[in-house]
Amino acid sequence: MLGEQSPGERAETGPWVSGGLRSPVPGVRSPHRSRRDLVLLLLLGALVIGAGIGLRDPWPADEPRFALVGREMVETGQWLFPHRNGELYPDKPPVFMWMIAACYLATGSLRLAFLLPSLLAGLVTLALVWDLARRLWNRRVALFAGLALLGTLQFVDQARTAQIDAVLAMWTTLAVYGLVRHLLLGPAWPWWYVAFAAMGAGIITKGVGFLPVLLLLPWGFARRRGWYGVPRFRVPWWHAALGPLTMLVVIGAWLVPMVLTVAASGDPQLAAYRDNILLKQTGERYASAWHHVRWPGYYLLQVMPWAWLLPTLGLPWLAPAWRRRLTRHDGRLLVLLGWVALVLLFFSVSPGKRGVYILPAAPALVLAAAPLLPGLVCRAQVRRLALACVVVASLGLVGLAAVGWLAPPRALLEVAAKNEFDLRVMLTPLAFLGLAGLVAAGLGRRHGPSALFAFTVVAWLVVGWWIYPLLNEVRYPRRFMERVEAVAGAGAELGQVNWREQFVLATDRPLRTFGYARRDVEAESREAAVWLAAGARRRLLVPRTQMAPCFAAPPAERLGFRHGRDWYLVPPAGIEAVCRPAGGAEASR
Repeated sequence: MLGEQSPGERAETGPWVSGGLRSPVPGVRSPHRSRRDLVLLLLLGALVIGAGIGLRDPWPADEPRFALVGREMVETGQWLFPHRNGELYPDKPPVFMWMIAACYLATGSLRLAFLLPSLLAGLVTLALVWDLARRLWNRRVALFAGLALLGTLQFVDQARTAQIDAVLAMWTTLAVYGLVRHLLLGPAWPWWYVAFAAMGAGIITKGVGFLPVLLLLPWGFARRRGWYGVPRFRVPWWHAALGPLTMLVVIGAWLVPMVLTVAASGDPQLAAYRDNILLKQTGERYASAWHHVRWPGYYLLQVMPWAWLLPTLGLPWLAPAWRRRLTRHDGRLLVLLGWVALVLLFFSVSPGKRGVYILPAAPALVLAAAPLLPGLVCRAQVRRLALACVVVASLGLVGLAAVGWLAPPRALLEVAAKNEFDLRVMLTPLAFLGLAGLVAAGLGRRHGPSALFAFTVVAWLVVGWWIYPLLNEVRYPRRFMERVEAVAGAGAELGQVNWREQFVLATDRPLRTFGYARRDVEAESREAAVWLAAGARRRLLVPRTQMAPCFAAPPAERLGFRHGRDWYLVPPAGIEAVCRPAGGAEASR
């Protein structure tokens, strides 16, 4: 039956899986082999996740923002209140930006530093999943758990980007690890405190770091019903209370200094920052989301099938096996799957939904699948499905490259020309990846899952070392800003309306801005016109959609298309009379 173990594996694991009895420590007899497995797994993880680090710049929408905030923390010494180009950034707590700033201090290279926190978080998460699977089951299951997590699309993708979610997933997984070490493999009260400390760090990383506490619900049910794998032990109330207190101490390490500083300053801007980050970006964002509004089944039907590939390919076989194990009252499985279900329910209830929100639950799903994977990959149907996926994906890539060379769609050519990008440079890596996939399918035709995993690894390497550096010219405006500086001339002061963080990062001179993503665009343009009129050497970067009513072309010079907009460089002579300040108004600085 799927997931059953051989006699040798039962001897190594003890009675945990084979007989359903509870064992105090279902450990591994060969610690040296286990350490070797972990080292090899982390090396593979570093290769896959770290491919291409240092070869690209921060890409919109989120990466430039966090990179800019981290850089400004180092340059200004202001770490308590995050700023972007001198403007308070109240949307997220500061932990992730602290990590980028620390990596920037350590390396001196923002291009390298901005991706390091996610890489490190991914490797820590990988190690935690491996170790927890080893302790819950055995060494072989642990290896399958680690490889399955590395084969999960969303996990690797987020660990390769400078977004908060990979770090949040690390804190969440550490909290789940600590709770399981205590509740299922304990008692181990130090891990109880570690779990709540990780939740506190998760909360000041991205609000929802408290989610691991929901694991207590399926654990309480399994404990009350006497499910195996869930030990009973005395719980002193003071021990239990110290966990949440630890969480509050971690949160307070940032919250208390922030609130006291705001109260002492009397600054309305800092007060607005405090209110935004404590109220709007937490409860209001969850209960009354103002963007990314989706239907309740969004995660289950539109995100999980692709985001949690490759494990979701096995769901037709995993689901019945999970049901059989739950009918045998496997408490470990109930705790893990129950928590995943509660996390999905929590995010599904909120009207605002993004695919990355459910990433923290992916490691727990992999852990729940891990003891079944050794049997799953041996099934003929699974092998054929995995091999078919490799062949179809490879033929699709080769076909796409052939179409691009022989008869590229006109619309695609127009988009590439508009962005000044040679579409043909992308075809070679796509064709190479497709051919590599066909080779993997041929070599692994007797074991489709191995071929599929190998194809996935090669795909990440090609993307990181080859495709991303090619796309960097389009996704990051370095050359565009070099053109802006050349047209503006040496010594010119630059300003921009409708600004985004990548423009600030891509220029070596100060960039005067007038508020991030302002809704009153005409008021922003009038304020920018006052600044522009106050200096003959000043130039203003303006998108075509915001030229009227304050700016005229000519004399403004069109510079090209970047990041969804046509841009013009406006000199003081390009200010329309309706916006020109009377009497040579002084600019606010």
